Amino acid sequence: QVQLRESGGGAVQAGGSLRLICAASGRIIGAYGLGWVRQAPGKEREFVAGIRWTDGTTEYTDDVKGRFKISRDRLSRTVYLDMNMLKADDTAVYYCGQASSLTKDLQAYESWGQGTQVTVSS
Repeated sequence: QVQLRESGGGAVQAGGSLRLICAASGRIIGAYGLGWVRQAPGKEREFVAGIRWTDGTTEYTDDVKGRFKISRDRLSRTVYLDMNMLKADDTAVYYCGQASSLTKDLQAYESWGQGTQVTVSS
């Protein structure tokens, strides 16, 4: 099983940037998808971005395309989410998750981190 631990959240003004970090441990198979998911107060959890561990193929939800970038460092077993041009609507708890493939389907995720808070003030 993959264990995940997020860090890097915080408070920022609209238009600012943050980098989220997800440290992974355990057995990571090449086909696995590692993703970022967020949950705003009173809303359901939603997919943000994902990356295939073996070849770096990425997927994004439309709202963050052009503003967020997901990447991974296989040597350090770390997944990053670089968030730019942040908006108040990006305020949420951000979770790192692992699925058996690159997917936007949250039901397919098998492991989750504890989450990190991102707060964007307008």
